[in-house]
Amino acid sequence: MSQSPVMWRFTGNQLKRWRTKANISREQLAVAANYSPDTIKAMEQGVRMPTARVLDVADGLCGAEGLLSAAKEYLSRERFPARAREFMEREKEAISRWSYGVALIPGLLQTKGYARTLIENRLPALDEETVEERIAARMERQAILTERKPLVSLSFVLYEAVLRSPQVDAEQLRRLLEVGRLRNIALQVLPFERAITAALQGPMVLLETRDHERYAFTEGPFASELSADPEVVSRVTERLSIIRAQALSPAETARFIERMVDQA
Repeated sequence: MSQSPVMWRFTGNQLKRWRTKANISREQLAVAANYSPDTIKAMEQGVRMPTARVLDVADGLCGAEGLLSAAKEYLSRERFPARAREFMEREKEAISRWSYGVALIPGLLQTKGYARTLIENRLPALDEETVEERIAARMERQAILTERKPLVSLSFVLYEAVLRSPQVDAEQLRRLLEVGRLRNIALQVLPFERAITAALQGPMVLLETRDHERYAFTEGPFASELSADPEVVSRVTERLSIIRAQALSPAETARFIERMVDQA
C-alpha cells in the first residue's frame, strides 16, 4: 500500500498537536466541524487529507492564529491523485500536449457533470468534500485550453468507444465540438473500423515544456508512469503518431460528433 502524501501526515500531526495543546477533545472538534470523531482521527493520522473546514474550525478553537488555516494552500496541491501529481506539475509548464484516450474523455475536455459521474463512482468511495475539491481542480486545469499566453498547442485523439460510453451525454458531446473549434486545438476521433493494435494498448500523453524537455505519461487502472527517458518518449511518440494518422481529420471528427448529437 502506498504511503499517504507527506503534507497530509504533517498537517494532521500539527492539527493533533494544536488540539492537544488547547485541551480540545477530538469529539469537540468533530462536533464543531460537523465530522465524526473517527474522521478527525483519520485526518490527524494522515490517512485522510485534512479539509479546509476542519483546519479553519480547529484554528479558531485552538487559537492557532492562522497557522493551521495556512496549511490549506499547500493541501490544495494534493487535490489530484498521488500517481498523477508530478504529471500535473509538468503540464503547467507545457507549450504542447498530445494525447490519446481509449476509454475516458480526458479531464481537460470533461464537463462538470461527466467529471462528477467519474469521481463520485470512484472505488473506494470519496467523501463529498473531496469529491467537490477534485471536480473543482479538474475544472481549473482546463485553463490550459484558452488562458495560457502564448496559447498551448493541444492535440486530442479519442477512440470511438470513449464517445459511446453511457456516461457521455449530449452536453459532453457539444463540449467536444466547442473545444474542437479553438484554433490551438486539434480534436480527432479514431473510429472502430480504423482501430489498430497500437490503439488498444491504453491512453498516453506527450508533453513538451518551455525548456523543451519532453515527457511521456502512460496511465493504467492501478499505476501510472511519467518518463523523460528519450527511448520511452520516442516509443510513445511513434505510437501516437501512427494513431493520429489513422484517425479522422478534425473536420471529419466534427461531423462525426455532430451526427452523434443529433442521435442523442
